[in-house]
Amino acid sequence: MSNLSIYEAVRTPPKEALKKITGGRLSGMTDVNPMWRLKMLTEQFGPCGIGWTYEIVDRRLQEGGNGEVAAFVDINLHVKVGEEWSAAIPGTGGSMFVAIQKGKPYVSDECFKMALTDAISVACKALGFAADVYWEKDRTKYSDARDESRGQPSPPARRAGTGNITAKQQARMFALAGGDKDIVKTVLTSRGYERSEQVTKAEYDALCDEIEGLRQLKESAGN
Repeated sequence: MSNLSIYEAVRTPPKEALKKITGGRLSGMTDVNPMWRLKMLTEQFGPCGIGWTYEIVDRRLQEGGNGEVAAFVDINLHVKVGEEWSAAIPGTGGSMFVAIQKGKPYVSDECFKMALTDAISVACKALGFAADVYWEKDRTKYSDARDESRGQPSPPARRAGTGNITAKQQARMFALAGGDKDIVKTVLTSRGYERSEQVTKAEYDALCDEIEGLRQLKESAGN
């Protein structure tokens, strides 16, 4: 088995598994149907509990700013290749338990379920699931062939200096993170960036919101 055989098999979700996010701070991003991941886990490794499984390591609530509370779930994903089980593939997912909407608190009774779904998706990223969605720069000659077969143009790669943010805007991101480079790195990585100068102007505001929100949650957890 090639080192990239699983990655190549699961890197490109079908068009029907993708949905554009049209509202909120993630507007413009692409959402991947979670059932596609479960189907592909089953296709690659076997039924849940036989060819792949996960264990919940921790779940917790953390207070944020303005009375909001977030729910987090940590898991270890295990997959079976041949007769051998993999080491733990960690994943952390989050969802809002208490969100402020139109000035009033909204409580979700499905926050841990949604956080678990998110945690599975994070763990699956390490195996290459939906890689083409998260990292548009990883284009190959085979990528172009796949796009043509679907009648869709290949998405342009992000390039530094083409519609990207200024040095002053980069500095603001680190200021919003309270100087914590790990926070900035976490958010950049989640959106497929390697360096802050690659951030596009179109995504800048949403990215700043994520950085500030993560900093607030981290500060709350430390109190």
